[in-house]
Order: sequence, then structure tokens, then C-alpha cells
Amino acid sequence: MKADIHPDYHDIKVVMTDGTEYTTRSTYGKEGDVIKLDVDPLTHPAWQGGTGKVVEKGQLSKFEKRFGNFGLGEDQKSEKADEKK
Repeated sequence: MKADIHPDYHDIKVVMTDGTEYTTRSTYGKEGDVIKLDVDPLTHPAWQGGTGKVVEKGQLSKFEKRFGNFGLGEDQKSEKADEKK
């Protein structure tokens, strides 16, 4: 095995959004560095069961309104409009 190819693996401190701290080993930074998290399992909606912050309501209808006829020729647009009536 080649010598000196592995990154430095050391202890760092991670601070969660609620102030909870824990020590882990990482290649991030240098020995004793601190990572302060902006988003973690305590605050992210994906881990909290909510979707309000992740997906805005009405995204699909907004997309269909903007791009619903994208790529259709003029004759297909008129046929689609007739179908809606």
C-alpha cells in the first residue's frame, strides 16, 4: 500500500441547530474545528414529516400553466383548447 495517500482523520465538534454538541471524526478542516449546522434532522422538514418548506403547494399546476403547451404545433394547440371546452 502507498504511504501518505490517506487524508488526515481527526476529531471535530459538530453543533446542531438547537445547540447540542457532539464530537466525531472527520477529514474536514483540522483537529478541533467546529461545524455549526444550519439544517439538521431536528429542523429539516424531510425528517420532521412536513412538506411545507420543501415543496411549495401548487408547483405542478404552476408548471403546467407555464409549459403545458410547450412543443405543440399550432394545430395541436387548437385541438387541445377544443378538448377543454
